[in-house]
Amino acid sequence: MTKLLGRPPECAFEVVVREVNGVPVVIRNAPFLRQGRPMPTLYWLVGSTHCRQVAKLESQGGVRTAEAAVDEEALAAAHARYASERDAYIPADHEGPVPSGGVGGTMRGVKCLHAHYAWYLAGGEDPVGRWVAQQLSTAVIDCGTNSTRMLITDATGENTLERRFTLTRLGEGVNASGALKPAAIERTLACLRGYKRVMDRYMISSVRAVSTSAVRDSDNRSDFLNAASSLVGKEFECLPGDEEARLAFQGAVSDLRPSDGPFLVVDIGGGSTELSYGVNKCESSVSLNLGSVRLTEQYMHHDPPLAEELSSCLSIIKLHLDDAVQHLNSQASTFSNALAEKQLQMVGVAGTVTTAASVEIGLDTYDRDRIHHFRMTKAAVEDVFRTLAVEPLSDRVHNPGLEHDRADVIVAGVCILIGIMRFFGFEECLVSECDLLDGLIQSVTGLQSVDG
Repeated sequence: MTKLLGRPPECAFEVVVREVNGVPVVIRNAPFLRQGRPMPTLYWLVGSTHCRQVAKLESQGGVRTAEAAVDEEALAAAHARYASERDAYIPADHEGPVPSGGVGGTMRGVKCLHAHYAWYLAGGEDPVGRWVAQQLSTAVIDCGTNSTRMLITDATGENTLERRFTLTRLGEGVNASGALKPAAIERTLACLRGYKRVMDRYMISSVRAVSTSAVRDSDNRSDFLNAASSLVGKEFECLPGDEEARLAFQGAVSDLRPSDGPFLVVDIGGGSTELSYGVNKCESSVSLNLGSVRLTEQYMHHDPPLAEELSSCLSIIKLHLDDAVQHLNSQASTFSNALAEKQLQMVGVAGTVTTAASVEIGLDTYDRDRIHHFRMTKAAVEDVFRTLAVEPLSDRVHNPGLEHDRADVIVAGVCILIGIMRFFGFEECLVSECDLLDGLIQSVTGLQSVDG
């Protein structure tokens, strides 16, 4: 805390909001300094990035703008609530001066955006804090085996400002060599340089950057992680498979009704496939070494793939799923009953699933609104699989809805999709455009309330 404040703390405090990595963002101060002087500011913003961005907002006239934007009566009521909450911490037998004022030590108008934002992050009903959050931005980046993606929202996570997607094939050859290729690293870093230029146009208060299967599997992961962290200015995480599954589930069900569950969220990536089960939160999950790039490199050696290559893929998928069921059952006792009683709803996320939906619809240009929550029947997936699997790459690339750079691995990806639907007996798949990125945004914008 001394490092964050630039000086030793002058009163007792509690950390009430943290970054996901544990670094304090907001503290709740005692009502008195150690020397006994009153401390009017109950909630104090200490997160260095948050402080820097709010200071930038203030330097651009944010205090006056916020004061004009927020209802005067709502602001006065917030000051009163703040003062009441702070005064509740004053001992009943205290004698002498006591803190006064509301947020930032005043009962009128806006004095300090930092204080309002701190209280808002800690769960306070503060209209100015909410206004600040809407001016700031949050960015998340996912460096996957096949693609690199970025999502930027306002600090509340409610409004999307940018959503970017680039096929970078970071995991090219990792399955065979156990290492990331220098050319693949450079492709991905070039993409990140472009993303950083986009991020620099916004007042980014929080960033979370992760890598997944390809980096998990590589012996030289530090070469990429160090370079990417330096470039973006934020430490890149190598996300464990179970957390990847949990975050994908969180993103996928964020706009679904719990009454439509329980859900089995299927996230088919380039190097791995995550299965996660639950209703409004993930109860069990498993990460499988099945992915569109991985299976293509392992089994698809002819163009178009031979029947025996497709059969081998489907067989290995079934073996993985046999193990997955046992794992899911071991974590959630309700899973087997939901499966047996056909109560599970399958939700498919990520590029393979959305591409299969796009091909089925016949989209000439990408349309997120038409793909999101499209219900794709098993018969439709079987039809897409048959069509793509028998075509050589030179013909396959002309299918409406199929990105050129994904055409070489899509057969293996749809093989995983249909293998899962056959194995579990799903007659349809609900396609969701909300996925790992959206789960990451929620993990950042929600921060971590120490009070729960």
